[in-house]
Amino acid sequence: MSRVDEILQNIEELEKELVGELRKTENEFLYTIRNKKVRFARDVEAYHRELAAKWSDYVYDSGVMMILTIPVIWSALIPCAIMDVVVSLYQLACFPVYGIPRVKRGDYVVMDRQALRYLNWIEKVNCAYCSYFNGVIAYVAEVAARTEQFWCPVRHARPVKAVHSRYRFFFEYGDAKGYRERLEQVRRNFRDLKG
Repeated sequence: MSRVDEILQNIEELEKELVGELRKTENEFLYTIRNKKVRFARDVEAYHRELAAKWSDYVYDSGVMMILTIPVIWSALIPCAIMDVVVSLYQLACFPVYGIPRVKRGDYVVMDRQALRYLNWIEKVNCAYCSYFNGVIAYVAEVAARTEQFWCPVRHARPVKAVHSRYRFFFEYGDAKGYRERLEQVRRNFRDLKG
């Protein structure tokens, strides 16, 4: 195992630890998750409602310049939705042919902020936008990562800003022998996703 592989494995373990730490907030902020639905205690919901900003104050406090950017922000939703549909159709058609496990879109596009009573309706709409957009980007990145593992599992020579979930399985840049000898093995190495 190379030092790069070691670091990537440590990152994966830290990501799992992070998920565990994030789950601890359920107890701290008195909510539960059942069947993907978030539930707060009644007294917590009442307290949250008291903290919600009136939507009219929220709009007034935003200022004219921020309001003028709204059409620009929301216009980005159109290509995002198109990408969501195209990538979903792509993996539906191609992944079974390649033998790649499908990416569960619902693991990436998480829409749960509407349960927060301290957000007014405008904030909830904004949160829905961000949840959808960032979720689609993460979903597309995972589909692309699995595709790259199948078609071109070679690390880059230059450092990349962020590595995706499948990068640890890739060949070192310049490892021609390993690539030729083990390409089919790496293409089929999705065991970590099954189970």
